[in-house]
This record gives sequence, structure tokens and C-alpha cells, in this order.
Amino acid sequence: MPLHMTKIAYRASSLRELQDWFDGKSPERRLRTRYLPKRHEEMTGGSLYWIHEHAMVARAAILGFEQRPDGHWDILLENRLHLVHPKAKRAHQGWRYLKDEDAPKDLEEGEVAGDAMPGKLVSELSKLGLV
Repeated sequence: MPLHMTKIAYRASSLRELQDWFDGKSPERRLRTRYLPKRHEEMTGGSLYWIHEHAMVARAAILGFEQRPDGHWDILLENRLHLVHPKAKRAHQGWRYLKDEDAPKDLEEGEVAGDAMPGKLVSELSKLGLV
């Protein structure tokens, strides 16, 4: 089973804005990070789960890692965003590892994001122990 990672979509003001970043015009998107994850070999084939409004809301497949000329690293992502059932997740800096069994499931074919609870609501219900 591949290892996944989570990251805050800190520049995206909405889920729509995050979806727009994955425009599908090229085969991959690059996300710059300062350090290569120690467990990067386990993560190729996994996904990067995006956190927005204190909930994991979407994922993009991790294609690999590539060092940049400035010494930083690019996380190579498939240029396709998959919406997932929102799952409460606290904000954090940088990225964090996520085991496959803890990852939220993709929305089913024909299911729209509006069919799932909004991330903020999931977060509040989680605090109350209701989800």
C-alpha cells in the first residue's frame, strides 16, 4: 500500500480555486517543497490530500519527486484532482504522512461534492464526536 501525504491548500480561497489549479492542460503539476520527504519512495503511487477549511477535500496522485536547481524539491502530481468525502483534519505547516487506511474515500461516479458534507461542518461535528 502506498503512503500518502496531506498539505494545506493555503493559497486557495475555495475548493473551486484549487480545482482550477488542476487544469488538465499538461500531464503534471509541480508543487515546490524545501525538503525531500524521508519516505518519498513509499509515496510514489500514493496521493497528496488537500486540506481546505479544516477538512481533507480532494487528492492528486503523486507521480514522483524531482530536485530543482535551487536545491528545493518538486512534488510531481497528476494534473487531475479527485474529490473525496470530506474528513476533518487540523491545520499544520508543511506536509504530513497519511496511511492508506486513514485516507478518505473518493466520491463515487455521479456523486457531486455537494452530496457530501462541507469541510467546516465535518470539522465541527468531529469536535462534538458525531462523525
